[in-house]
Amino acid sequence: MQRRSLFLAALLAAGAAHAEIVVVVNPANPATRMFTEQAAQFFLGKSNMFTPVDQAKDAPIRRDFYQKVAGKSLAQMEGIWAKAEFSGKGGAPKSYPNEEAVKKAVAADPSAIGYIDKAAVDSSVKVILTLP
Repeated sequence: MQRRSLFLAALLAAGAAHAEIVVVVNPANPATRMFTEQAAQFFLGKSNMFTPVDQAKDAPIRRDFYQKVAGKSLAQMEGIWAKAEFSGKGGAPKSYPNEEAVKKAVAADPSAIGYIDKAAVDSSVKVILTLP
């Protein structure tokens, strides 16, 4: 019985670690929805229609986001950004220390696009994509 309880506790903890990630924009932004492939374009630097806002380098949500949206590891993303910076075509999105800071940055800039845990959504941002 003890083993079963430990297993259930571990299962619940693992589930809690995987947040539901949403892509958000400023409420004034006319976009109402977006496909995963479109979101990837902004964070990979292939489109400048939106200004991407990133989570802190060590945030677990950052690793999960890039895996889900672009199928890339953080190391692969660093390589993509380094290549873009070297070629003069841009670089990594500006990162912020936590979800509240990401939300504030998106709320302050109608062209910004970011990602946060769905539980952190409030009226200061608009959800345009929920990642599977």
